[in-house]
Amino acid sequence: MKYLIVNADDFGMCNAANEAVFDLFRSGRLLSSTIMMPCPAAEDAVRFSIENPQYAIGIHLTLTSEWGTYRWPSMTRGKSLEEPDTGYMWKESDIVEKNVKYDEVEKELHAQIDKALAMGMKPSHADNHMGSLYGHYTGRFGMLKLALKVCGHYDLPYRMFLKTDRRLCPNGVPYAVFRLLPIFSKMWSKKYHVILPDYMIFPDWDVPGMRDSYEAYRERILKIWTDIPDGVTETYVHPSVECEELKSITARWQDRVWEYNLLKDPETEKYLLSKGVKLISYRDLVKMRKN
Repeated sequence: MKYLIVNADDFGMCNAANEAVFDLFRSGRLLSSTIMMPCPAAEDAVRFSIENPQYAIGIHLTLTSEWGTYRWPSMTRGKSLEEPDTGYMWKESDIVEKNVKYDEVEKELHAQIDKALAMGMKPSHADNHMGSLYGHYTGRFGMLKLALKVCGHYDLPYRMFLKTDRRLCPNGVPYAVFRLLPIFSKMWSKKYHVILPDYMIFPDWDVPGMRDSYEAYRERILKIWTDIPDGVTETYVHPSVECEELKSITARWQDRVWEYNLLKDPETEKYLLSKGVKLISYRDLVKMRKN
């Protein structure tokens, strides 16, 4: 069987993201999402999760603040976690890996999860923003170990893969390097008792012609989502409604609107089922693993 988790990342990042995720959950078009706790709209997202415990909503562990003028500091204000000249989190994941101290990262991850718990949320899983906790940019794989240790502490499944498939290797990443990650993820997920999906799809928008039209984007993504191995594969999107707020944050706002439109379309799930791919949530993954 082919199972696919489509997770809505960046929940709580801004109101535009929240409106899209609220709508997708309520209409039954979305099964999993994760909240960026350091961001301005995070508390609204947490309250939605508390009011709707039936949805699989987790924590989008965040160590980067990538936008030009819409940014946020860390929750713990660790010196190594922030740019010295701005006081905001680093813009890119490779810079995070080069600069952060493990003890400050661990403290920050706990703070992000603990805030959600203190508000009354019961997170279903965790993942990380911009791949900042994988360690693959600089080979600092202790970041991955730390993330799995923290997830184990809270008994949270985590976005990382146990197996590789050449079809799913991200563009620009040598397959030999890609194959290293499951070696570590298997070892540390077993040590800390963390449930992981089998495979991961890293969405790639930089394919010629993909931005020519919504139809071209939809065709490309659905082809990727259905050309997957047997087992559980996870991928992610960043759905947002079209509005001035979103356009002021990113020049690539249309990507996020198209992702919202793709999930909102009832034909998307029908198409996946016709190709033998069943959509599931992180809660479903936990049940499958425990059985």
